[in-house]
Amino acid sequence: MKSANELKQLLYDIDRKGYPAYKGTKGSYRFGQYVLGIDHVQGDPFAAPSKLHVEVAGKVAAFPERLYDNRHKRIALQDHLTRLFARQAEKFSFQAKGSGKSGILSVTRCAQEVLERSACTVDDQTGNVTVRFEAGFPANGRSINARELIKILFEFLPKCVEQALIYKNLDGELAERVMELAEDQQCIREQLKERGLTAFVADGSVLPRESGVSSKPMKGAVRFRSPESMRVTMCLPYKGEITGMGIKKGITLIVGGGYHGKSTLLKALEMGVYPHIAGDGREYVVTDADAVKIRAEDGRSIKRTDISMFINDLPNGKDTKAFSTEDASGSTSQAANVVEAMEAGAKVLFIDEDTSATNFMVRDELMQKVIHRDMEPITPFIERMRDLYELYGISTVLVAGSSGAYFEVADTVVQMDRYVPREITETAKKAAGDYPGLELPAERAALPGCVRCPKKNQGLIHKGRIKIKTMGRDGVSLNHETIDLRYVEQLADAEQLTCLGYLVKYMEEHMLDGKANVKKLVEVLLQKIEKEGLAAVCDSSYLPGNLALPRKQEIFACLNRYRGLKM
Repeated sequence: MKSANELKQLLYDIDRKGYPAYKGTKGSYRFGQYVLGIDHVQGDPFAAPSKLHVEVAGKVAAFPERLYDNRHKRIALQDHLTRLFARQAEKFSFQAKGSGKSGILSVTRCAQEVLERSACTVDDQTGNVTVRFEAGFPANGRSINARELIKILFEFLPKCVEQALIYKNLDGELAERVMELAEDQQCIREQLKERGLTAFVADGSVLPRESGVSSKPMKGAVRFRSPESMRVTMCLPYKGEITGMGIKKGITLIVGGGYHGKSTLLKALEMGVYPHIAGDGREYVVTDADAVKIRAEDGRSIKRTDISMFINDLPNGKDTKAFSTEDASGSTSQAANVVEAMEAGAKVLFIDEDTSATNFMVRDELMQKVIHRDMEPITPFIERMRDLYELYGISTVLVAGSSGAYFEVADTVVQMDRYVPREITETAKKAAGDYPGLELPAERAALPGCVRCPKKNQGLIHKGRIKIKTMGRDGVSLNHETIDLRYVEQLADAEQLTCLGYLVKYMEEHMLDGKANVKKLVEVLLQKIEKEGLAAVCDSSYLPGNLALPRKQEIFACLNRYRGLKM
């Protein structure tokens, strides 16, 4: 490891030389309170910025161990430090001048969810703090402007580190509140299991979002208020007692007129699998961590999936116990999504009628009279909801606005009225009693039986490597294989998609042998990450700073939508 003075002298020596001379700066340098690592140097000033990291020793950072002594507190602290570093970096970004991306100083921009990211890591044994960030190495044209880079590395960066990563310089009370919120949120999640609940929505929560492109809370929105019959009290270690709506395991139906908040409530619930930052409005909206949003997904590929629980006796004679297609219909895609969610360990299914295939969800009495059951290959979801819960412990929370058939099978019915929920189970059941009862199939739903063991895609590697490209939150590509993830709605951040690209790449290169099934592969992969960190699945010499760990359910979803997956 070299000293900071050696780096400064090197920069003076290459000043005004051709831009490639910056490559010689790659390495580690000891500064006063931290080590600076220059991991990757951009090829020219117009290319993606250079990748750097700083590591502050635990004794110097000196964060109290109580702030990171378990996983959820550590992730919350990492998120907090990332946000602090981002605010400091923003003050200095582009203060150093030059052409192209010269002067950029930036780190991951976190949204409302608290995710485990590679941008900042806190070692739970040593307390060492590492932040990975980008810097645009300055140039005039394509000639090195070393004096401007010296300004970034020796003037701006030390201030960022000092104000964001050294505990004594921070607002200690704010750091404590971050830890306390993480503890309270985890406490709610644990109490869900104890109380037989799938979700909790605290009174006073703000569920509507600012806009379709902003996840910030809407100003002036109606605050959530639980129906008295569903109100539960949670005793939290720091917040104390809070009240809110507890959604019991089983089948819950959310109904109401258009624009009254049905889908808004469902969206809050589906994103409740993640903790949220203070001020988000959904800090105390907590859902079972294994809840999965299900929808129709026309055109997706399906690989050897047993959808016979819902679809049988297709006119073309196609096998639905090992169903494959490159262009699924609405009903077959939704059937596959349910079965794949079961394989991924889902305990709750969230479904919105608006994004579902109607013929998959329900068939009314008149349609059943005209088209007899023997002529219909689809067993609607409504006829399997009870089996999913009673046989396999999978609850359903369903938003419905057009069919009252669900009243009969629902355990709880919630009506949204101008964003205020009302429990109307008794009224709905009474109304349903005036109509013919639901005719359930004679046979109970059997667990999917097809075992899928992926093998390596020999045609994937191009010129000896696999290149990953993320397309925002729409998908990720490995070379020319694009994985469409637009409808995997619980992916909260584009960095989760980037991480999925690395995970699939790692599995292709090291794990897919045609012997282990999908469930075992994901299990082994997550165990490796838990033990070694995200660096374990990155073959590069440095850990990229733009990765956010997805849940196991989204890893399954990504593999299932990977058209290049070979079975």
